[in-house]
Amino acid sequence: MLRKHIVILGGGFAGVEAAINLAKERYFKVTLISNRPYMYIYPTSIWVPTGESKFSSNLIPLKKLAERRNFNFLEEEVSEFFGTEKYLILSNGEKIDFDYGIVAIGAGKLKTKGSENTLSICSEPEEALDIQKRLELLIAKGSGKIAVGFGTNPKDKSAVRGGPGFELLFNIHNNLKRLGIRDSFELTLFSPNPVPGARMGKKPVAIMEKMFKSMNLKQRYGKRVKEFLEDGIIFDDDSKLDSDLIIYIPANGGHKNLLKSDLPLDDSGFVKINEFCEVQGFENIYAIGDVAKLEGPDWKAKQGHIAEVMAKNVAKNIVIQENVLPFKKESYIHHINILCVMDTGNGAAFLLRDDKRQILLPMPIFGHWLKKAWGLYFKWSKLGYIPRIPGM
Repeated sequence: MLRKHIVILGGGFAGVEAAINLAKERYFKVTLISNRPYMYIYPTSIWVPTGESKFSSNLIPLKKLAERRNFNFLEEEVSEFFGTEKYLILSNGEKIDFDYGIVAIGAGKLKTKGSENTLSICSEPEEALDIQKRLELLIAKGSGKIAVGFGTNPKDKSAVRGGPGFELLFNIHNNLKRLGIRDSFELTLFSPNPVPGARMGKKPVAIMEKMFKSMNLKQRYGKRVKEFLEDGIIFDDDSKLDSDLIIYIPANGGHKNLLKSDLPLDDSGFVKINEFCEVQGFENIYAIGDVAKLEGPDWKAKQGHIAEVMAKNVAKNIVIQENVLPFKKESYIHHINILCVMDTGNGAAFLLRDDKRQILLPMPIFGHWLKKAWGLYFKWSKLGYIPRIPGM
Protein backbone atom coordinates (compact mmCIF):
# COMPACT_ATOMS: atom_id res chain seq x y z
CA MET A 1 0.00 0.00 0.00
CA LEU A 2 1.41 3.40 -1.03
CA ARG A 3 1.52 5.65 2.01
CA LYS A 4 0.06 9.16 1.76
CA HIS A 5 2.69 11.84 2.26
CA ILE A 6 1.81 14.51 4.81
CA VAL A 7 4.09 17.54 4.99
CA ILE A 8 3.99 19.80 8.06
CA LEU A 9 5.63 23.23 7.96
CA GLY A 10 6.79 24.48 11.36
CA GLY A 11 8.35 22.96 14.47
CA GLY A 12 6.37 24.80 17.14
CA PHE A 13 3.41 23.79 19.30
CA ALA A 14 1.06 23.22 16.36
CA GLY A 15 3.46 21.53 13.95
CA VAL A 16 5.00 19.14 16.48
CA GLU A 17 1.62 18.08 17.88
CA ALA A 18 0.31 17.39 14.38
CA ALA A 19 3.40 15.31 13.53
CA ILE A 20 3.17 13.24 16.72
CA ASN A 21 -0.51 12.42 16.19
CA LEU A 22 -0.28 11.67 12.47
CA ALA A 23 2.84 9.52 12.82
CA LYS A 24 0.79 7.10 14.92
CA GLU A 25 -0.92 6.00 11.69
CA ARG A 26 1.37 3.59 9.81
CA TYR A 27 -0.18 4.31 6.45
CA PHE A 28 1.06 7.94 6.54
CA LYS A 29 4.54 9.17 5.71
CA VAL A 30 4.93 12.30 7.85
CA THR A 31 7.59 14.93 7.19
CA LEU A 32 8.07 17.94 9.45
CA ILE A 33 10.08 20.87 8.05
CA SER A 34 11.49 23.59 10.31
CA ASN A 35 14.23 26.17 9.94
CA ARG A 36 15.35 25.44 13.50
CA PRO A 37 16.88 22.19 14.79
CA TYR A 38 14.78 22.39 17.94
CA MET A 39 11.34 23.13 19.31
CA TYR A 40 11.52 26.12 21.65
CA ILE A 41 9.31 26.06 24.75
CA TYR A 42 8.37 29.75 24.89
CA PRO A 43 6.16 29.54 28.05
CA THR A 44 9.15 28.52 30.20
CA SER A 45 11.69 30.79 28.51
CA ILE A 46 10.62 33.65 30.84
CA TRP A 47 13.22 32.39 33.36
CA VAL A 48 16.18 32.63 30.98
CA PRO A 49 16.62 36.44 31.32
CA THR A 50 16.78 36.23 35.13
CA GLY A 51 19.16 33.26 35.00
CA GLU A 52 16.74 30.93 36.75
CA SER A 53 16.82 28.47 33.86
CA LYS A 54 19.34 27.64 31.19
CA PHE A 55 18.57 28.37 27.56
CA SER A 56 19.17 24.71 26.68
CA SER A 57 16.52 23.53 29.16
CA ASN A 58 13.85 25.13 26.95
CA LEU A 59 14.84 23.18 23.82
CA ILE A 60 13.57 19.88 22.42
CA PRO A 61 15.85 18.63 19.60
CA LEU A 62 13.60 17.92 16.62
CA LYS A 63 15.86 15.19 15.26
CA LYS A 64 15.59 13.28 18.53
CA LEU A 65 11.86 13.96 18.72
CA ALA A 66 11.36 12.69 15.16
CA GLU A 67 13.30 9.50 15.88
CA ARG A 68 11.26 8.77 19.00
CA ARG A 69 7.93 9.63 17.38
CA ASN A 70 8.54 7.99 13.98
CA PHE A 71 8.31 10.91 11.59
CA ASN A 72 10.82 12.50 9.23
CA PHE A 73 12.49 15.82 10.03
CA LEU A 74 14.11 18.29 7.63
CA GLU A 75 15.94 21.35 8.91
CA GLU A 76 15.27 23.65 5.97
CA GLU A 77 13.57 26.90 5.05
CA VAL A 78 10.55 26.72 2.75
CA SER A 79 10.75 29.42 0.08
CA GLU A 80 7.58 28.61 -1.89
CA PHE A 81 4.38 26.70 -1.11
CA PHE A 82 1.62 25.85 -3.58
CA GLY A 83 -1.48 24.25 -2.11
CA THR A 84 -3.32 23.84 -5.41
CA GLU A 85 -0.65 21.67 -7.02
CA LYS A 86 0.54 20.28 -3.66
CA TYR A 87 4.23 20.90 -3.78
CA LEU A 88 6.76 23.17 -2.09
CA ILE A 89 10.24 24.45 -2.83
CA LEU A 90 12.96 24.49 -0.18
CA SER A 91 15.53 27.28 0.01
CA ASN A 92 18.10 24.83 -1.41
CA GLY A 93 15.94 24.45 -4.52
CA GLU A 94 14.60 20.98 -3.73
CA LYS A 95 11.00 20.30 -4.70
CA ILE A 96 8.80 18.18 -2.40
CA ASP A 97 5.42 16.79 -3.41
CA PHE A 98 2.77 15.86 -0.88
CA ASP A 99 -0.80 14.58 -0.52
CA TYR A 100 -1.67 16.66 2.54
CA GLY A 101 -0.13 19.96 3.58
CA ILE A 102 -0.31 21.44 7.09
CA VAL A 103 0.94 25.00 7.49
CA ALA A 104 2.05 25.71 11.06
CA ILE A 105 4.88 28.22 10.60
CA GLY A 106 3.67 30.70 13.20
CA ALA A 107 3.22 34.40 12.53
CA GLY A 108 5.34 37.30 11.43
CA LYS A 109 6.01 40.33 13.63
CA LEU A 110 4.73 43.83 12.97
CA LYS A 111 7.61 46.29 12.72
CA THR A 112 7.87 49.60 14.54
CA LYS A 113 10.44 52.29 13.80
CA GLY A 114 13.55 51.67 15.86
CA SER A 115 12.73 48.04 16.67
CA GLU A 116 16.46 47.28 16.52
CA ASN A 117 16.71 49.09 19.87
CA THR A 118 14.47 46.50 21.55
CA LEU A 119 14.72 42.87 22.59
CA SER A 120 11.85 40.39 22.73
CA ILE A 121 10.95 37.31 24.75
CA CYS A 122 8.64 36.06 21.98
CA SER A 123 10.69 36.42 18.78
CA GLU A 124 14.03 34.75 18.04
CA PRO A 125 14.83 32.41 20.98
CA GLU A 126 18.40 33.69 21.35
CA GLU A 127 17.09 37.14 22.31
CA ALA A 128 16.33 35.74 25.78
CA LEU A 129 20.09 35.42 26.29
CA ASP A 130 20.62 38.98 25.08
CA ILE A 131 18.08 40.20 27.64
CA GLN A 132 19.92 38.22 30.31
CA LYS A 133 23.23 39.92 29.45
CA ARG A 134 21.66 43.39 29.48
CA LEU A 135 20.00 42.71 32.84
CA GLU A 136 23.27 41.49 34.32
CA LEU A 137 24.96 44.72 33.27
CA LEU A 138 22.25 46.83 34.93
CA ILE A 139 22.41 44.69 38.08
CA ALA A 140 26.17 45.15 38.19
CA LYS A 141 25.60 48.90 37.84
CA GLY A 142 23.11 48.77 40.70
CA SER A 143 20.31 50.82 39.16
CA GLY A 144 18.37 51.38 35.96
CA LYS A 145 15.13 51.88 34.11
CA ILE A 146 13.49 48.89 32.42
CA ALA A 147 10.46 49.08 30.15
CA VAL A 148 8.49 46.00 29.14
CA GLY A 149 5.67 46.25 26.63
CA PHE A 150 3.70 44.68 23.82
CA GLY A 151 2.06 45.88 20.65
CA THR A 152 -1.33 45.29 19.04
CA ASN A 153 -2.58 44.52 15.57
CA PRO A 154 -5.52 46.85 14.82
CA LYS A 155 -6.76 44.39 12.18
CA ASP A 156 -6.80 41.35 14.47
CA LYS A 157 -7.23 41.64 18.25
CA SER A 158 -6.24 38.00 18.79
CA ALA A 159 -2.72 38.64 17.41
CA VAL A 160 -1.32 39.89 20.73
CA ARG A 161 1.20 38.29 23.12
CA GLY A 162 0.69 40.16 26.38
CA GLY A 163 1.05 37.36 28.93
CA PRO A 164 4.82 36.79 28.59
CA GLY A 165 5.36 40.53 29.07
CA PHE A 166 3.51 40.48 32.39
CA GLU A 167 5.38 37.34 33.49
CA LEU A 168 8.81 38.67 32.60
CA LEU A 169 8.15 41.98 34.36
CA PHE A 170 7.01 40.16 37.53
CA ASN A 171 10.06 37.89 37.43
CA ILE A 172 12.45 40.81 36.99
CA HIS A 173 10.77 42.57 39.94
CA ASN A 174 11.17 39.58 42.25
CA ASN A 175 14.72 38.89 41.09
CA LEU A 176 15.75 42.44 41.90
CA LYS A 177 13.92 42.19 45.21
CA ARG A 178 15.86 39.02 46.13
CA LEU A 179 19.08 40.86 45.33
CA GLY A 180 18.02 43.74 47.60
CA ILE A 181 18.22 46.40 44.86
CA ARG A 182 14.58 46.66 43.69
CA ASP A 183 14.21 50.23 45.02
CA SER A 184 17.02 51.36 42.72
CA PHE A 185 15.15 50.32 39.59
CA GLU A 186 12.17 51.78 37.76
CA LEU A 187 10.01 49.11 36.09
CA THR A 188 7.30 50.12 33.61
CA LEU A 189 4.77 48.22 31.53
CA PHE A 190 3.72 50.01 28.33
CA SER A 191 0.96 49.16 25.88
CA PRO A 192 -1.25 50.97 23.34
CA ASN A 193 -4.24 49.29 25.00
CA PRO A 194 -6.06 51.51 27.49
CA VAL A 195 -6.55 48.42 29.68
CA PRO A 196 -3.90 45.76 28.99
CA GLY A 197 -5.23 42.30 29.77
CA ALA A 198 -8.85 43.38 29.29
CA ARG A 199 -9.57 40.16 27.41
CA MET A 200 -9.09 38.31 30.73
CA GLY A 201 -12.25 39.94 32.09
CA LYS A 202 -13.01 42.68 34.63
CA LYS A 203 -12.32 40.67 37.80
CA PRO A 204 -8.87 39.43 36.74
CA VAL A 205 -7.92 42.93 35.56
CA ALA A 206 -8.84 44.36 38.97
CA ILE A 207 -6.64 41.76 40.70
CA MET A 208 -3.78 42.52 38.31
CA GLU A 209 -4.08 46.21 39.12
CA LYS A 210 -3.60 45.42 42.82
CA MET A 211 -0.55 43.31 41.98
CA PHE A 212 0.98 46.23 40.06
CA LYS A 213 0.47 48.62 42.97
CA SER A 214 1.92 46.18 45.50
CA MET A 215 5.05 45.76 43.32
CA ASN A 216 5.37 49.49 42.56
CA LEU A 217 5.25 48.84 38.81
CA LYS A 218 4.64 51.92 36.69
CA GLN A 219 2.24 51.98 33.75
CA ARG A 220 2.13 53.78 30.40
CA TYR A 221 -1.11 52.75 28.72
CA GLY A 222 -3.21 53.90 25.80
CA LYS A 223 -0.39 55.42 23.74
CA ARG A 224 1.01 53.94 20.54
CA VAL A 225 4.74 53.74 20.06
CA LYS A 226 6.04 56.19 17.48
CA GLU A 227 9.69 55.18 17.69
CA PHE A 228 12.10 53.19 19.84
CA LEU A 229 15.37 54.97 20.67
CA GLU A 230 18.51 53.61 22.31
CA ASP A 231 17.59 55.39 25.54
CA GLY A 232 13.82 55.32 25.51
CA ILE A 233 10.46 55.24 23.77
CA ILE A 234 8.69 58.03 21.89
CA PHE A 235 4.90 57.72 21.92
CA ASP A 236 2.39 59.11 19.45
CA ASP A 237 1.82 62.22 21.60
CA ASP A 238 5.60 62.86 21.43
CA SER A 239 6.03 62.06 25.13
CA LYS A 240 9.10 60.02 26.06
CA LEU A 241 9.67 57.13 28.45
CA ASP A 242 13.36 56.92 29.37
CA SER A 243 14.71 53.39 29.54
CA ASP A 244 18.07 51.61 29.78
CA LEU A 245 16.52 48.36 28.51
CA ILE A 246 13.45 48.02 26.30
CA ILE A 247 11.81 44.60 26.12
CA TYR A 248 9.07 44.63 23.50
CA ILE A 249 6.75 41.91 22.20
CA PRO A 250 5.51 42.94 18.74
CA ALA A 251 2.01 42.05 17.64
CA ASN A 252 1.67 39.13 15.25
CA GLY A 253 1.05 39.60 11.53
CA GLY A 254 1.26 37.63 8.32
CA HIS A 255 4.30 35.40 7.81
CA LYS A 256 6.78 36.48 5.13
CA ASN A 257 6.95 32.94 3.69
CA LEU A 258 3.28 33.15 2.71
CA LEU A 259 4.03 35.88 0.20
CA LYS A 260 5.14 33.13 -2.21
CA SER A 261 2.16 30.86 -1.82
CA ASP A 262 -1.31 30.61 -3.30
CA LEU A 263 -3.10 30.42 0.06
CA PRO A 264 -5.93 32.89 0.80
CA LEU A 265 -4.98 35.55 3.35
CA ASP A 266 -7.11 38.02 5.26
CA ASP A 267 -6.12 41.70 5.50
CA SER A 268 -3.96 40.89 8.54
CA GLY A 269 -1.95 38.34 6.55
CA PHE A 270 -3.35 35.26 8.30
CA VAL A 271 -4.52 32.17 6.38
CA LYS A 272 -8.28 31.89 6.01
CA ILE A 273 -9.64 28.60 7.37
CA ASN A 274 -12.95 27.07 8.36
CA GLU A 275 -13.78 25.60 11.77
CA PHE A 276 -12.02 22.35 10.82
CA CYS A 277 -8.77 24.24 10.01
CA GLU A 278 -9.20 23.51 6.30
CA VAL A 279 -7.83 26.32 4.14
CA GLN A 280 -10.69 27.96 2.30
CA GLY A 281 -10.95 26.84 -1.32
CA PHE A 282 -8.28 24.11 -1.05
CA GLU A 283 -8.43 20.35 -0.78
CA ASN A 284 -6.27 18.58 1.85
CA ILE A 285 -4.53 21.80 2.92
CA TYR A 286 -4.74 22.95 6.54
CA ALA A 287 -3.46 25.88 8.59
CA ILE A 288 -3.09 25.69 12.37
CA GLY A 289 -1.71 27.82 15.18
CA ASP A 290 -0.64 31.46 14.90
CA VAL A 291 -0.51 31.40 11.09
CA ALA A 292 -4.28 30.87 10.87
CA LYS A 293 -7.14 33.35 11.14
CA LEU A 294 -9.10 32.46 14.29
CA GLU A 295 -12.85 32.79 14.64
CA GLY A 296 -14.62 33.17 17.96
CA PRO A 297 -15.46 35.74 20.64
CA ASP A 298 -13.84 39.18 20.74
CA TRP A 299 -11.67 38.19 23.72
CA LYS A 300 -10.11 35.17 21.95
CA ALA A 301 -6.32 34.84 21.97
CA LYS A 302 -3.85 32.67 20.10
CA GLN A 303 -2.19 30.38 22.64
CA GLY A 304 -0.17 27.18 22.56
CA HIS A 305 -2.94 24.95 23.86
CA ILE A 306 -5.32 26.21 21.15
CA ALA A 307 -2.65 25.45 18.53
CA GLU A 308 -2.37 21.92 19.90
CA VAL A 309 -6.13 21.43 19.82
CA MET A 310 -6.16 22.50 16.18
CA ALA A 311 -3.31 20.06 15.45
CA LYS A 312 -5.05 17.11 17.11
CA ASN A 313 -8.30 17.90 15.30
CA VAL A 314 -6.57 18.04 11.92
CA ALA A 315 -4.88 14.69 12.58
CA LYS A 316 -8.20 13.14 13.54
CA ASN A 317 -10.02 14.65 10.56
CA ILE A 318 -7.41 13.37 8.12
CA VAL A 319 -7.76 9.86 9.58
CA ILE A 320 -11.55 10.12 9.27
CA GLN A 321 -11.25 11.22 5.65
CA GLU A 322 -8.69 8.59 4.64
CA ASN A 323 -10.63 5.73 6.23
CA VAL A 324 -14.08 7.05 5.26
CA LEU A 325 -15.16 6.71 8.88
CA PRO A 326 -18.72 7.58 9.98
CA PHE A 327 -17.60 10.28 12.39
CA LYS A 328 -18.12 14.03 12.41
CA LYS A 329 -15.11 16.22 11.81
CA GLU A 330 -13.72 18.01 14.84
CA SER A 331 -14.05 21.80 15.15
CA TYR A 332 -11.71 24.00 17.18
CA ILE A 333 -14.35 26.68 17.85
CA HIS A 334 -15.81 25.20 21.05
CA HIS A 335 -12.29 24.87 22.50
CA ILE A 336 -11.64 28.62 22.41
CA ASN A 337 -10.62 29.93 25.83
CA ILE A 338 -7.75 31.74 27.56
CA LEU A 339 -5.83 29.44 29.87
CA CYS A 340 -2.45 29.92 31.52
CA VAL A 341 -0.45 29.79 34.72
CA MET A 342 1.00 33.30 34.93
CA ASP A 343 4.31 33.04 36.75
CA THR A 344 5.56 35.85 39.01
CA GLY A 345 8.90 34.42 40.14
CA ASN A 346 7.72 33.86 43.72
CA GLY A 347 4.38 32.27 42.86
CA ALA A 348 1.86 32.32 40.06
CA ALA A 349 -1.75 32.95 39.18
CA PHE A 350 -4.10 30.54 37.44
CA LEU A 351 -6.02 32.28 34.67
CA LEU A 352 -9.10 30.96 32.89
CA ARG A 353 -11.45 32.86 30.61
CA ASP A 354 -14.26 31.29 28.60
CA ASP A 355 -17.88 32.09 27.78
CA LYS A 356 -18.98 31.40 31.35
CA ARG A 357 -16.02 32.12 33.62
CA GLN A 358 -13.44 34.81 34.41
CA ILE A 359 -11.00 33.39 36.93
CA LEU A 360 -7.67 34.68 38.23
CA LEU A 361 -6.65 32.54 41.20
CA PRO A 362 -3.44 33.53 43.06
CA MET A 363 -1.12 30.59 43.83
CA PRO A 364 1.61 31.87 46.18
CA ILE A 365 4.92 29.99 46.13
CA PHE A 366 3.68 26.60 44.89
CA GLY A 367 2.34 28.12 41.65
CA HIS A 368 5.89 28.91 40.54
CA TRP A 369 6.99 25.32 41.08
CA LEU A 370 3.82 24.05 39.45
CA LYS A 371 4.76 25.85 36.24
CA LYS A 372 8.31 24.53 36.55
CA ALA A 373 6.90 21.00 36.81
CA TRP A 374 4.71 21.63 33.76
CA GLY A 375 7.81 22.53 31.76
CA LEU A 376 9.43 19.18 32.57
CA TYR A 377 6.19 17.33 31.91
CA PHE A 378 5.79 19.08 28.55
CA LYS A 379 9.28 18.11 27.39
CA TRP A 380 9.18 14.50 28.62
CA SER A 381 5.68 13.83 27.31
CA LYS A 382 6.53 15.27 23.90
CA LEU A 383 9.52 12.94 23.69
CA GLY A 384 7.32 10.03 24.77
CA TYR A 385 9.12 9.26 28.04
CA ILE A 386 5.91 9.71 30.05
CA PRO A 387 2.25 9.51 28.97
CA ARG A 388 0.36 12.63 27.98
CA ILE A 389 -2.40 13.71 30.37
CA PRO A 390 -5.59 14.49 28.37
CA GLY A 391 -6.14 18.25 28.18
CA MET A 392 -2.55 19.08 29.18
